[in-house]
Amino acid sequence: MEPLNLFAIDRYWFLTWTTYGSWLPGDARGYVGVAIDESGRAVNHNQYGTPAAPPNESLRESARRSLKSTPIVLTQAQAESLFTQLQETAKIRRWLLIAVAIMQTHLHLVVGVPGDPDPDKVLGDFKAYGSRCLNQGWGQPKSETWWTTGGSTRKLAGDLAVETVVPYIRQQPNSLLIWTRETGQAK
Repeated sequence: MEPLNLFAIDRYWFLTWTTYGSWLPGDARGYVGVAIDESGRAVNHNQYGTPAAPPNESLRESARRSLKSTPIVLTQAQAESLFTQLQETAKIRRWLLIAVAIMQTHLHLVVGVPGDPDPDKVLGDFKAYGSRCLNQGWGQPKSETWWTTGGSTRKLAGDLAVETVVPYIRQQPNSLLIWTRETGQAK
């Protein structure tokens, strides 16, 4: 078990991001981002409590045509290397990593942070250092990036919200690696 974090945690974030090309805007599964509703108004579907944006086949097809390479699918070895880097990034930044699930095409993690940093900066740091790690081990992909642009940054309102999300992360199907601070196990 890791030593306890000795820094005050003021905010918790549930972060999710996808591998390049694996979940395009307009996808039938819905997507997180800005979409135009029936009235022509732009709606941000990356806010806590909002549903995913509805499918939009023409948007998805347009995004598919603009891909630089085939979608990226992570391997077990890449997941293990990436997990080590996520832990290192959290340690260096003095963040508290609480739970991680790495699947072939996306990641979920819960992290506690001191203060109230911009969640896009927190997400960006994990993605940037994860990319560096993967580039060192496997080379830069043809797409020139491992990840889609952005990701989901959902603020968790305290311990109860964290306790609700951690089981969700633990139950991710077809995961390459799942780890929680509570169990300390990475499968």
